[in-house]
Amino acid sequence: MRTVERTFPSPSRVGLDLIAIEVGSDIDLDLRMEAVSEGVLVTGTVHAPTAGECSRCLEPFTSVVDVYLTELFAYPDSTTEETTEEGEVYRVEDEEIDLEPVIVDAVGLALPLQPLCSDDCLGLCSECGIRLAIAESGHGHDILDPRWAGLAAKFGVESNTSENLVITEAEEK
Repeated sequence: MRTVERTFPSPSRVGLDLIAIEVGSDIDLDLRMEAVSEGVLVTGTVHAPTAGECSRCLEPFTSVVDVYLTELFAYPDSTTEETTEEGEVYRVEDEEIDLEPVIVDAVGLALPLQPLCSDDCLGLCSECGIRLAIAESGHGHDILDPRWAGLAAKFGVESNTSENLVITEAEEK
């Protein structure tokens, strides 16, 4: 058994479209590698900073990802290697193991598909696009109900003066 604690810069962007470990960010590994009958069992944690864009308000934010790994790297000519297809199990090649694809796969699965800058992010106003977190209290827009538009035009009624012809965003929901 051997333990490995290393920090190295990310050689490439690791993650998803909206959130990832950026190139050059430090990735911390704390791994335990054990020789077992079928190969090398790698267990441990990966810790790295992430940068992303909130899927609701589109603001940039930073976070961290912590991933726990458990992966078997099969020895050449082992039963595991012989009974699995290519790509189903990682392999020991030339007495070395390549951790990069394991880390890429694990981080990709651990990151959220729709990342948020905070759990209570309000997003953007559907009418004007302003971030609701910075909008004034009671932010809203009067929207003329299209079913009444012809009648309003005939009588010259403006959408912001006729309360009966206007639907607020709160009433739509």
